[in-house]
Amino acid sequence: MNPEPTSVRTDWTREEIAALFDLPFTELLFQAASVHRANHPPAEVQLCTLLSIKTGGCPEDCGYCSQSVKADSGVEASKLMDVRSVLQSAAQAKDNGSQRFCMGAAWRNPKDRDMPAIVEIVKGVSAMGLETCMTLGMLTPKQADMLAEAGLDYYNHNIDSSPEYYERVITTRTMGERLDTLGHVRAAGINVCSGGIVGMGETRSDRVGFVHTLATLPQHPESVPVNALVPVKGTVLGDMLADTPLAKIDDIEFVRTVAAARITMPLSMVRLSAGRESMSEATQALCFLAGANSIFTGDKLLTAPNAGDDSDAALFAKLGLTALKGEEPLRACHVAEAAE
Repeated sequence: MNPEPTSVRTDWTREEIAALFDLPFTELLFQAASVHRANHPPAEVQLCTLLSIKTGGCPEDCGYCSQSVKADSGVEASKLMDVRSVLQSAAQAKDNGSQRFCMGAAWRNPKDRDMPAIVEIVKGVSAMGLETCMTLGMLTPKQADMLAEAGLDYYNHNIDSSPEYYERVITTRTMGERLDTLGHVRAAGINVCSGGIVGMGETRSDRVGFVHTLATLPQHPESVPVNALVPVKGTVLGDMLADTPLAKIDDIEFVRTVAAARITMPLSMVRLSAGRESMSEATQALCFLAGANSIFTGDKLLTAPNAGDDSDAALFAKLGLTALKGEEPLRACHVAEAAE
């Protein structure tokens, strides 16, 4: 018998979240798995595809990003893809079993001249029956309203880390500005996708602060991506980790972060995102046990490598996992809205 659905809290304290991280690992996994089983199909995982629709040339100085103009990563700037090419990629993703099509543009914020093409893309992908998600940088309230009117299901805007560690990673955009964009997205009626990156040299206290910031929003993000840093040569953090490899987060601590996100945000989809291609099957299995129930499929995430469809199919078969059925993610987010 499954446990009763978990009540949703937005009043978590840092002390409570730190206590979760400090639990014996097996006890933490048990609690996280129980919360997951009470609120989600335990053996189903949402399949998402991510496409870079505008690559490189971003004026931000995010220390992890190969698409920043500050990085010496060899990523060349490109223009926004034409609508037809994006829709062709979306159709292929659907044929491969994806349920959500996520699109990213390397902008600080979209210009008003970009919005008509973006709106057309959202409408076209949505017409295929795919969930739509975009990450375009900061948004104005007007731009958020335009995306909502076009039918955008989710908007991704990660907070990246704790408020305290954030300024050590990014100086061209504040945490407050990120939270403002999340507010504009929520006010427009679009589901929120927001998570962050671990393994950037931060402490456990920063990981606690990262989870706390999301878990105490007035309404939890419907999707919470948890990324492990993919160090890229030529980026600030990539070069730092090359010199100080001990700063890389270990697998058990990564799983603890996934578990803490699941327990504190029980109705959210917790996505095992970047860094998965370098994780062992055992580590990924622990993440699924800890409550991760969404992944990116395919061989590439924007500019970083990904595990690949064949590898994922083999892992799912080995673990007895299947793709999430029907429209459950959207129904779950509606439940979250009612419960908040």
